[in-house]
Amino acid sequence: MEKLLPPTAVDNEPIANGGGCRHKDCCERVVINVSGLRFETQMKTLLRFPDTLLGDPRRRVRYYDPLRGEYFFDRNRPCFDSILYYYQSGGRLRRPANIPIDVFLEELKFYQLGEEALSKFRDDEGFIKEEEQPMPDREFLKQVWLLFEHPESSQAARIIAIISVMVILISIVIFCLETLPEFRDERDMTLPMVHHRLNSSIVHHLPPQKSHAEDPFFIVETICICWFSFELLVRFIACPSKPAFFKNVMNMIDFVAIIPYFVALGTEFARQRGVGQPAMSLAILRVIRLVRVFRIFKLSRHSKGLQILGQTLKASMRELGLLIFFLFIGVILFSSSVYFAEADHEGTSFTSIPAAFWWAVVSMTTVGYGDMYPETVGGKIVGSLCAIAGVLTISLPVPVIVSNFSYFYHRETECEETGQYIHITTCPYTPPPSPAPAAIRETAHLKEKHHHGDTPHTVPNSELLDGVGPMGNSENPSKRLVTQV
Repeated sequence: MEKLLPPTAVDNEPIANGGGCRHKDCCERVVINVSGLRFETQMKTLLRFPDTLLGDPRRRVRYYDPLRGEYFFDRNRPCFDSILYYYQSGGRLRRPANIPIDVFLEELKFYQLGEEALSKFRDDEGFIKEEEQPMPDREFLKQVWLLFEHPESSQAARIIAIISVMVILISIVIFCLETLPEFRDERDMTLPMVHHRLNSSIVHHLPPQKSHAEDPFFIVETICICWFSFELLVRFIACPSKPAFFKNVMNMIDFVAIIPYFVALGTEFARQRGVGQPAMSLAILRVIRLVRVFRIFKLSRHSKGLQILGQTLKASMRELGLLIFFLFIGVILFSSSVYFAEADHEGTSFTSIPAAFWWAVVSMTTVGYGDMYPETVGGKIVGSLCAIAGVLTISLPVPVIVSNFSYFYHRETECEETGQYIHITTCPYTPPPSPAPAAIRETAHLKEKHHHGDTPHTVPNSELLDGVGPMGNSENPSKRLVTQV
């Protein structure tokens, strides 16, 4: 009886029923079973890529089934068509249309096609290459950089990120509460002039303006600025590249966010010394004070949602440019049309074409404030066409922007979902070969001869499982455990 021997470490391949041996012709066929679906290919096809799972005899031998003479993989069957085509075509990788990208990527990683194939597949699928994050050379600076720049790196980094978010929110709340009538200082000249006009009758009866040291809002603002300055200084010292640090938009936002405080502090010292404030400096101070509201963009460093929105806008700049260009054409066209349509109407609001720009923008964006509207029949027809054209103009680039947002959103959430599932990997059919099964079979064969003389009792086309000897009553050998081939 011809026995099916398991693969050995010497040959690195099974030697029967579809297995490949290093002494045999490389054109012999190999049988690969993927979740019940059997594939056949030539050995030389797999040997084209020796650094992969199927191309390396030492790697694939772990999945060889010696009873069936085939390799068995408990993996996704539709994906294997593309995997086998990769070997047959000499490196072409095509994802099946009905297979999700993440599932196909897992199969590529399992079959160990290599980083080059994965990189080429990502390029073909339109993946945006992730920029490598540089790290400081010194270990201490590297730890500090991870602590303040990468909140996901450790628990301490998460705590610092939470503190930073809380300080940002407190700073924004303080900025808003300062304008409430209950907390507003009427002598603060950096506030809009409307407040001073409404209260000009009582300004002379107000107590003198409090110094910043007595203002609780200024004290809280000082604490927030101390944290912002400390965080920015530490990140600047620990950053791997100083030029790249200043080129980063988020770092510029951090720097701009602390400027209004120091400008206000300088004006306070100037006021205490009796230096007057010209009208131009008041306007500048109001603009600088408004800059404080941009601190809300500091949250994007810790918010995945804002990061996805920023990436979407960056990737959709061409579509946004087309949208603005279309709106510009529509505004010029319809503002000119409504001006001439309403030219003979008395008391019209469309006194000039530039004056009609606002109406055209509001109508094309379907906002419709109602402060300007046509009253003649011709003007109403132009207004109707303007509204319809606005809907069509805006709807054309929007699907592309939505598609970009969906792409970045799913790309960010894929990493989070990876750890939520337990993937069952293929288990090798037999353990690594060892001389123990052969010794057990030899011992069983000798015992059988000893009990039955020279006439051995065999089961046609059958073989004992590796490592399993006869069971039950030795006088009835037909009851031993066998597996039919």
